[in-house]
Amino acid sequence: MLKYQQVAAEIEQYINQHDLKQGNKLPVLEQLMSQYAVSKSTITKALELLERKGVIFQLRGSGIFVRRHNRPGYMSLFSTQGFKSNLGDRVLTSDVLDVSVTKPDVTVAQNLGIDVTDDVYRVERVRFVDGEVFCYEESYYVKAIVPYLNREIVADSIFDYVQGALGVTIGFSDMYMQVGRLTETEAGYLGLQTDDPTLRIETIFHLSNGKPFDYSRITYHYEHSQFVVQANGPYM
Repeated sequence: MLKYQQVAAEIEQYINQHDLKQGNKLPVLEQLMSQYAVSKSTITKALELLERKGVIFQLRGSGIFVRRHNRPGYMSLFSTQGFKSNLGDRVLTSDVLDVSVTKPDVTVAQNLGIDVTDDVYRVERVRFVDGEVFCYEESYYVKAIVPYLNREIVADSIFDYVQGALGVTIGFSDMYMQVGRLTETEAGYLGLQTDDPTLRIETIFHLSNGKPFDYSRITYHYEHSQFVVQANGPYM
């Protein structure tokens, strides 16, 4: 994790710990620089990151204000930090179905920018939030970047492991969304009926240098998944 990302996480933690509400004012830039013992450029990048995430907003000449005003139970759709860091106090658990080294098919290889002869980790799991089925997930990790995974790691947070133990810096993601109907297999995992509605999201996660390392296909339980999108700027 880069320094500005660490500072952004600490500021967000401060907001949550102090239960700051929409419109509450944060310390000015100079105070934040002193509080976190970092340069102006680091604080500026941290604030820009928080602004993109919808945590704060800045008014020139007035200061920095808390923006986050999420409804309980709603998850930010465009987070690159994984479910665990995105769900707050809610309890995330996983039923791990598969962790194995394999060769990617053409679609997976193209999305990860690798060859079909390269090794990938295939992870398959059903995820639960507060004991309710949340989604069915199939993910592929480039083994040259993520050299080791096991069931214990996968049952918790792969992103925490990748960033903490491996020192990998996650940069950005590309998401492709489709509303459709469940297959028989998906319905079985989610405890729903075949042809029930669902939201499917394919996501390609990239390192900070732009290299793809994770391609995931997630199928959501339509009754248990709720999302928020916090946008910046006016719409025309």
